[in-house]
Amino acid sequence: MIQACVILRHHGNGLVTAHTLAPMSINQPNDPLGVIYAEWTEEFVANPDMSLRLMRWVFEDWQRVTSEPEDVTYASTRIGGVPGILVKPLDADPGQMLVVLHGGGFALGSSASHRKLAGHLARAFGAHAFVADFRLAPEHPYPAQIDDATAVFTSLLDNGIDASSITFVGDSAGASIAVATTLRLLRDGAPVPGRVITISPWLDMENSGSTIESNDATDFLITREGLQGNIDRYLSGGASPTDPLVNPLYADFTGFPRLYITVSDTESLYADATRLAEKARAAGVDVTFEVASGQQHVFPLQAGVLPEADAAIESMAAWYRSAKPLAV
Repeated sequence: MIQACVILRHHGNGLVTAHTLAPMSINQPNDPLGVIYAEWTEEFVANPDMSLRLMRWVFEDWQRVTSEPEDVTYASTRIGGVPGILVKPLDADPGQMLVVLHGGGFALGSSASHRKLAGHLARAFGAHAFVADFRLAPEHPYPAQIDDATAVFTSLLDNGIDASSITFVGDSAGASIAVATTLRLLRDGAPVPGRVITISPWLDMENSGSTIESNDATDFLITREGLQGNIDRYLSGGASPTDPLVNPLYADFTGFPRLYITVSDTESLYADATRLAEKARAAGVDVTFEVASGQQHVFPLQAGVLPEADAAIESMAAWYRSAKPLAV
């Protein structure tokens, strides 16, 4: 297969344009997510002046690789003033809540793109979930996303859910929001969630990860240039890429709750996950680091479709149940 390298550039008027470099030979995608990522690239190449609005519609396609979980209900609602989708599996414990923070480079993705994944997670965990539609960059740069996650968490506390029964779950950029929100709560002396789960985390806003190039042939979505475009949008309010709440790789993780990290060793952002694990462990955090082989970025999105995705969710669920507070 021949695929072109696409550079996404953000302009001051909110327009994102895609510029194509010379084609390069890469591996053939062999899973549904890899196929979709390759299809997206074809669309970006065919439509080099694609607007950010249209790109957001394209990324709603994420949900296509996820099967519809059984025995799960959904409701559009707001928690803490933040819109989103409340996910309620039948017979799940409403006192256990997942706050799901979707990926998409802080600018793309939504509760709709991640609704079914949240359903699989919530059903496996025996919990309810809220998939937050936090504000997106560049219209709302950092720290709007962390402010919204904090508002959801605070509202859940105000409504009687214990902090230890709340779990932040974030994939890609959503993992950065999950980690940074927890770090800010720690800094402010506020209650923190009982657990944090990160899926294919993206944390390095200096764009320095060593595996961006070394895993380029096996990652069908991520390029360094594309990451930089998302960084520019997220930090368009003037924040520093080395601020510990912007780039948690600079943070002090002392006191951080139990942390679960899952990633594939063939992802371009694999180095972000390894550095997160090392940083947290060095601060004494209880870290579980699960590495899959040969999978695409945020591969658990293929829940109900790909056995490796289902296995990853079951591993997360087993860890969650082992860390779940005892009923009193």
